[in-house]
Order: sequence, then structure tokens, then C-alpha cells
Amino acid sequence: MSIAPYIKEIGRGKEGARSLNREQAHDLMCQVLDGRVSDLELGAFAIAMRIKGESVEELAGFLQATRDRCLPIAPGRPLVVLPSYNGARKLPNLTALLALMLSRAGVAVLVHGMPDDPGRVTTAEIFSHLGLAPAETPGDLQQRWARGEPAYIRTGHLCPPLARLLDVRWVIGLRNPGHTVAKLLDPGEGLRVVNYTHPEYGALLTQFLQATAAHAMLLRGTEGEPFADPRRTPRMDVFLSGRRLSAWSVPAKDGVLDSIPPLPASRDARATAAYIQDVLDGRMPAPDPLRQQVWALQRAVQSFCQPEESGHAATHRP
Repeated sequence: MSIAPYIKEIGRGKEGARSLNREQAHDLMCQVLDGRVSDLELGAFAIAMRIKGESVEELAGFLQATRDRCLPIAPGRPLVVLPSYNGARKLPNLTALLALMLSRAGVAVLVHGMPDDPGRVTTAEIFSHLGLAPAETPGDLQQRWARGEPAYIRTGHLCPPLARLLDVRWVIGLRNPGHTVAKLLDPGEGLRVVNYTHPEYGALLTQFLQATAAHAMLLRGTEGEPFADPRRTPRMDVFLSGRRLSAWSVPAKDGVLDSIPPLPASRDARATAAYIQDVLDGRMPAPDPLRQQVWALQRAVQSFCQPEESGHAATHRP
């Protein structure tokens, strides 16, 4: 079956394009992920969606098709999911620090992402320098969590069809809906940390999380990574069953910066890993925005087990 009818709808330009409904989007993504489209159709799909942008219904259909093709994961406990797909370009990538701080707070953490990105420092590289090997199977994930460690898994092991779709970027030079889906992907039905870089995406993702009754934290990411900017606390909205909970959310810190927190002198993986180890060992202070993020996520995860408390006043913030 061809996806040409769908391309005809989404490929009419920014003003003339029409969005697909959830069922159509699901069918389209199933065909794309299963390799049932030609290279020409795949390129047309990627460029058409890049111009048009995704709707809430399209994201829901795309995401369901992707989740259906993921490695089966049954954590057996509340889980925080950190999709890591951008890496560091100018600032240190502290996704691994966030994951380790959460693990030390007793939270099971799953990090997924692509291992390599030319010109950027990936979370996979930093985990490697910290001596934390990637997981490949559900058993590996359970072993990491049993040891109180965050579990990192490459997209190629978590969802091979999605990894192939993400690699299309290196052929056509543009990101595609697979990148948005990857940042929304929660294979373990836990609480995912969703980040955006452009304000219009923040509005779209808020609508998506509400419409899909999601458990999530939404924030403006640091260079596209899911950790709070260590220099200034961003707004962090926590959603449970699609409802924003002010008790667990964190307001943005406005005003002029009083000081810059100590950060690695270099963004390279080795220096970042050494800094993270210093923070974990108490030789360096943890950035306050990350402490706030851990606090909010910990409270939200606890509310999975005690949902009646999720609307109550917040306990003491760090």
C-alpha cells in the first residue's frame, strides 16, 4: 500500500496542508516503520511534515505506532523516562547527572537515545566514561534498576525501526517526525520528561499531554536535552493523567543571574563525567535547578502510589 494519499494531504505547503486524524497517522507511521514505503515516499513524508508541523492527533497516532514496535518493558515500579536525543553543543550535557541524582533518590530511571551525533556530546558517551554500560535486553534493564542505577538503552535496541527513521536525517539533512516521537516515547508507561526548544512546541506539547492523559514533566530543555538549565531554573510543569498539578510543578526563576554555578570547563564527555562524579561524591554542589527538577519528579512518582495526595500542598522544596 502506498502512502501517496497521505502525502497528498500533508504536502500542500504550510497554508494548504491538512492534518491527518489519529487513525490515518497511525497507519502512515506503521508503514514507514515497517519499511513498506519507497525511499522517495519516505523523503516526501519527512519534508512535508517538516514544513507543515505535527498536530496533536498526528503525534498520538505516530507515537502509538512506535510504542507498538518497542522492546517490551515491564519495570514493575514507577519509572521516570528521560529521552536524550540532542546532546551537548555549547553547554555540558547533564542528562546523566539528572538520571543518577534520581536513582540516588530511589527512583527507577530509563534513559534512551542515539549513541552518536557528529559535533555533539551524547549521553551515551558520558555514561560510558562513568563506567555505566548500556542495556540491551529487558533483563539488563532489571539488573540496572536492582542495583540502584539508571538504565540507558540505545534506540537501536529499544525500537530498531525508530532508529532507522532517525537516521534519515543524515541523508536528507532535516529532522522528521521521528525525532518528535522519540522525545515523547515512554515504553514503560512511566512518567516521561518531555522537553522542547521552541515556544510554539511547548504549546503543542501541552495540548498533547492533556489530550492523551499523560504522566509527564514538560520543560524547555537545555539544548534539546531533558535536564533543567543549570544556570537558571526554567518552568517545569508536571502532568498526571493529563492534568497539570501546580503542587508538583516548579515556577521559572526570573530576574538577573546573581552568579554562575560551577560547571565543567569543557563540554567533552570525559570532563562532563568527571564533573558528574564530583557532584555525586560531594566535592561539587549540584546545580539548584537540577535539585528542583529531582524534587518535582520524586514527588510526582510518589503520587503514582498515592494518587489521592497529588492535589495537596507541596512539601518543602529544596
